Amino acid sequence: MTDETKPQVKLYFSDFFDVAPSRIESYGAFNISLLSDLPLFIDPFLLFNSKKPEYQTLHDMMIRYLRFLRDKSSERLLESGLIKALYTFPEVRQNWFGFSEVGNKGSGLGLRFAQALHRNLGRVFHDFGDDEATNGSHLEELCLIEQGVGRDNISDFATNLIKGYLLEYTQTFANQFINPKYHKRFLVNKVCFNYKTESWENQTFVLPLFNSDFVLLTPKDMLSRDVAWINKDDLLNEFEAVSDAVQNDQLRAQINNYFMKVLPEDATKKERKKAVMRTIQKFPELINAYIRSKERRGDQAVKSSSLKVKKSEDLYLRNFGELVGLLCDSSDFYSVNGNTYDQSLKRVHFLKDVIENKGGHRLFYVKGEPLRREADLHIMYRLTWFATSADVSREVNDGRGPADFKISEGNADKSIVEFKLASNSQLERNLTHQTRIYEKASDASHSIKVIIFFSEEEEERAKKILKRLGLKGRADVVLIDARSDNKSSGSKAA
Repeated sequence: MTDETKPQVKLYFSDFFDVAPSRIESYGAFNISLLSDLPLFIDPFLLFNSKKPEYQTLHDMMIRYLRFLRDKSSERLLESGLIKALYTFPEVRQNWFGFSEVGNKGSGLGLRFAQALHRNLGRVFHDFGDDEATNGSHLEELCLIEQGVGRDNISDFATNLIKGYLLEYTQTFANQFINPKYHKRFLVNKVCFNYKTESWENQTFVLPLFNSDFVLLTPKDMLSRDVAWINKDDLLNEFEAVSDAVQNDQLRAQINNYFMKVLPEDATKKERKKAVMRTIQKFPELINAYIRSKERRGDQAVKSSSLKVKKSEDLYLRNFGELVGLLCDSSDFYSVNGNTYDQSLKRVHFLKDVIENKGGHRLFYVKGEPLRREADLHIMYRLTWFATSADVSREVNDGRGPADFKISEGNADKSIVEFKLASNSQLERNLTHQTRIYEKASDASHSIKVIIFFSEEEEERAKKILKRLGLKGRADVVLIDARSDNKSSGSKAA
């Protein structure tokens, strides 16, 4: 393929708006992909712990709004329409962060979150915003005891509450560094809250235009990955240490006594977790003890998040970008045609060839460690479909679990592609049952199963499973060798 015939691959904000990546870096923003959400999120604790006055102001703004909601929660008969107006928000999809893996359309904050927040502010967190036992109040406290309210909910809520700052931040960058031909004036909903009228107000901004919508930049030092610094799993895992940290010895004794009463003999992990949750709900003082411990280690939060963001840049910007470049150099990868099954299979084999024979395996490694996260593999595969007319989407989770990808060209031509790690403990069960269920649920006529391995042991395990299930040698089951120890020295992972 000559330089003249190579597709002009645009993956990132810098590509679409013709601005140098170094300019975005010096501005402090993350150079987002405009093809797929990246699994990063705004961690409110980073605002709280920041030395930047504007970040501390943003955190104060969030707490002020929650204090307002707390006062509203005392009105037990609050109308459902008002709950929806004050508590529900769409996902701010324009920042291209989240966990949808394909595109940038998440679920946002619906009535379930609204009702949980309204209930907890009135029942458990009735003194929210007036905390004296900790250095401040934290939005994340609200997800510590409520089932189904997690990292994505808190991140969506925080992003909505500071959306005005992100809009100003992006508008300033656009006016200074982006050609006006890429701009458009947008009227944006729910930007700032008017406490006199008790309603959200809209505002107008000049912002980068992409696919009839605006795009938002986010400062890197607000972002983290995997888990928020204050999170439920951490609280549950540190329960003993947290209860021991309660300073009042009588209260500490009551907590331990109650926990032992509700903990069954020979308790399973699930039963123990349930007992811990019951104890925390009975003694909310435990939350204060946990928050104090996290506040004392705030510098660790900053260091940990910064490292995670740097690793994400290495993976999503450098490695994934290089993969697309290798695909363009190696073949007519982005001009594949045919029905969805043929297209999907050819792309998988092109990807296999680049990984196994052209040094592409090294892009699955960060700091020498293999990429063993299926979510990241899904993002990588999605980038191989950037120049297609086919609809590439995640299957809707209808209770049977979402398929990795559904590729469709109209209602009559649909195929399923499943990307799995050979190390996945559920690999055999998935190969046995799930793809058939996905096909039936989505009316797909074909499915392809792709298995990636990073070691000889993983390779042997995958092959044994395929042989046991009678799938060995089938065209629609593809093994990809991403090992680094069996490649030539010139292409080994760094």
